[in-house]
Amino acid sequence: MDASELSIGVIILSQTVIGVLANFFLLYHCMILYLTRYRLRSIDWVLMHLTVGSILTILSKGLPQTVAAFGLKDFLNDIGCKLTFSFHRVGRGVCIGSTSFLSVFQAIIISPRDSRCSKLKVKVHKYICYSVYLNWVIYFIISINNLLHMRAKYNNESTINLKSFVYCYSVRHDPTSDILYAALVSGPDIIFLGLMLYTSGFMVLTLYRHKQKMQQMPRMNVSSLSSPASRATKTILLLVSTFVLFYAISSLCQLLVALLYNPSWSLVNVASMTASFFPTVYPFLFMNHDSWALSFCLLLKRNRYFPKASSQELN
Repeated sequence: MDASELSIGVIILSQTVIGVLANFFLLYHCMILYLTRYRLRSIDWVLMHLTVGSILTILSKGLPQTVAAFGLKDFLNDIGCKLTFSFHRVGRGVCIGSTSFLSVFQAIIISPRDSRCSKLKVKVHKYICYSVYLNWVIYFIISINNLLHMRAKYNNESTINLKSFVYCYSVRHDPTSDILYAALVSGPDIIFLGLMLYTSGFMVLTLYRHKQKMQQMPRMNVSSLSSPASRATKTILLLVSTFVLFYAISSLCQLLVALLYNPSWSLVNVASMTASFFPTVYPFLFMNHDSWALSFCLLLKRNRYFPKASSQELN
């Protein structure tokens, strides 16, 4: 093992450990909220699915890639390869869909009373729940392709008809099949990205109009600009912007891996790291921007000393 392999292994391992711990902390926070409130807000509920998808994405990419980077290449059997790539496809899709649903939900919540979206506020939680479950089903169906075509390499088997992904292989197809598969995989992603961009633009425009209206009312309290809804909107806009940036970088790397006949070991590792960028970073955006860590500590302290009172206050 040379120095470059060792350094990449350490980087991927660090990214995996940090991302998993941060996401488990956020998931534990959501569970504490559920146990104390006996129900979750829509945004917390979607966030919980986003966290589960992020954990799937990080573990299914980070752990095998770390083992491979430290020198052990063919350590998975057929079932391991199929499940690893299928879980990654599902986890990545859930991250995309959940981020889009967060953006759509917040856009509906802050929409003016005279807009068409305001009529959806009453049933928005129900619609978001159905959409999240449907999102899981869609990406489970898409991941069937990985169950069919991913496999391990056995002993001295020839790899002429196999495409290497360092620790697993896929059966090569004709260009037409590759294009059809790319369209199948990219279709839902493009739809969700379009929803994110549209709702993000709507939220920016709504916040701008709100700010203009507040500036025309000097007697109004300026603190209304920093309302919980406004802060939540800015957090989700930051989340969507971060996602689009990292998703663009990751998609470019994944495209290069898919188009090249024999992608290099370095390119496959870079593609793996970029695929875990957003799932690793996004918990810190919520913790920092909304002071979730502080509220979490206060919640634990309140439940410890005043368990009955705290549950009533939070309902």
